[in-house]
Amino acid sequence: MIRVSDDARRKLVQLMGEEGYDASKDYVRVGVKSGGCSGLEYVLKFDSELGESDKVFEDNEVRVAVEKKSFLYLAGTVLEFSGGLNGKGFVFNNPNASRTCGCGESFSL
Repeated sequence: MIRVSDDARRKLVQLMGEEGYDASKDYVRVGVKSGGCSGLEYVLKFDSELGESDKVFEDNEVRVAVEKKSFLYLAGTVLEFSGGLNGKGFVFNNPNASRTCGCGESFSL
């Protein structure tokens, strides 16, 4: 399962609305791809459709879609949002990551 913090939920709902998505029926798609300073980097975007290999979770009134391959890397992750002067934006707190880069946007296992 992938969890969504209260701050992340508020920001996701706001951004989805700004981009023409409806948080009550569309999805926040999270995943990983090769790249970044540590080998794998996080991907976050909005989507209105599911693929055959997607796993779907709902947490904190947010529907999250994850492709099965990415889910292996993201199981147990908490999606958070850090705002303010020193905020980083969306943050993936991933218990599976053995190492992360300084910016927090990439990781390795």
